Amino acid sequence: MASSSSDDDNNNGKSSDRIKDSAQQIWLAGLGAFAKMQQEGSKAFEALVKDGAGMQKKTQAAAEETLAQAQQRMSGFASEFGTKAAGQWGKLENIFEERVARALEKLGTPSAADMAALQARVEALEAQLKKQQHAQAAAPRKTPARKTGKAAAPAAKKTLRRSKAG
Repeated sequence: MASSSSDDDNNNGKSSDRIKDSAQQIWLAGLGAFAKMQQEGSKAFEALVKDGAGMQKKTQAAAEETLAQAQQRMSGFASEFGTKAAGQWGKLENIFEERVARALEKLGTPSAADMAALQARVEALEAQLKKQQHAQAAAPRKTPARKTGKAAAPAAKKTLRRSKAG
């Protein structure tokens, strides 16, 4: 049995050596991987940063496009709403004007058309009056006839006196 026990010890020793060698190789492989990652890690990091920057640009462009479309839609809605509101406001304004006109008519107040016609009539009369005034100013004035008799004699004497003095 002694031989069997020495074979077992021998096998156990070989087995433990194999385990030690295996653990050593695993350890060395880990150190090698760590060293390789340190060397290539900065390259991988730079590649990831570059990929991230590209993705950010794409995402930002998509977001800007979506925002532009939303702004365009909102602008369209606002324009449409403004047009509808203006139409409704115009209708409301017309109703108000009609009611005010009827109330003024009931009170006997002349309408805007009546006032415009009256203004035109006054302007026509003013123009006609100016024509008459110009015609009177342009016509020669009639001079009164010369007086004869006693009243004419003193006037003639005054004229003679002036001509002698001068």
